[in-house]
Amino acid sequence: MGIIILIIVVVAFIIAISSISVVQQSRAYVIERLGAFHCVWGVGLHFRIPFLDRIARRVSLKEQVLDYPPQPVITKDNVTMQIDTVVYFQITDPKLYCYGVEQPMMAMETLTATTLRNIIGDLELDQTLTSRDVVNTKMRAILDEATDPWGIKVNRVELKNILPPADIQSSMEKQMKAERDRRQSILQAEGQKKSAILIAEGEKESAILRASAEKEAAILRAEAERQSAILKAEGEAEAIRQVQQALADSLEMLNQKAPNEQVIKLKSIEAMQKVADGKATKIIIPSEMQGLVGMANGIVEGIKN
Repeated sequence: MGIIILIIVVVAFIIAISSISVVQQSRAYVIERLGAFHCVWGVGLHFRIPFLDRIARRVSLKEQVLDYPPQPVITKDNVTMQIDTVVYFQITDPKLYCYGVEQPMMAMETLTATTLRNIIGDLELDQTLTSRDVVNTKMRAILDEATDPWGIKVNRVELKNILPPADIQSSMEKQMKAERDRRQSILQAEGQKKSAILIAEGEKESAILRASAEKEAAILRAEAERQSAILKAEGEAEAIRQVQQALADSLEMLNQKAPNEQVIKLKSIEAMQKVADGKATKIIIPSEMQGLVGMANGIVEGIKN
């Protein structure tokens, strides 16, 4: 009898221990009682009634990632491409996640594929390749709204790879090469144009500087010639003034000596000689000086004989 009681106590202890659960951080347990939803356990220590309560599902509340393999998608202009998507989601309501839909991950994958086909089907090839952000935004909004009754919040959707057919990809590469060649030609032409403009501007500035230098040189030459002419005129004026001053001084000295009439007439003859100086062809001598000239000539002849 004692052994039976001991066994009962041990079994009861094991059942009680197994009925205690500890919920970790970022996790939640959905509890059912007699097959119906009872509650959701959060972080901490919890006790369930044996044989009545059971843990229906353990749910992670962390953000999760689903990476779907490439799938064929047809664009509006009938081009078949392979596109793989990545979905970032988080479970916000464990109850809805447990009872909202059967196999939520499979439902997410199917919904993502159909949504992607619907969006890409309204776009042409070029739009698909250049409108990733638009496609990502539309898919996130549609998936988030559709999965809300399942207790799932879609945070981001990314198109990881877009693979067009090989022939189209080759044509795109040729088109890109032609576009790069065209841009290179444009850049070379613009560079040559700018170079020609700079050369012309340099020649223009050089011509302006050369003309300015020649103008300044002409001004300096004219100024030098003007200064030379002024100095020459001043020198001639000074020479004339000195000659006149010497003549005035000689006349003053002559007057001081009280010369007679004969001396004055001789001075007049000397002045006449200076006036003639071999340049005059005809000289008119006053009558009163002719006798004096004859006397002077006689004296000269007597000296010679």
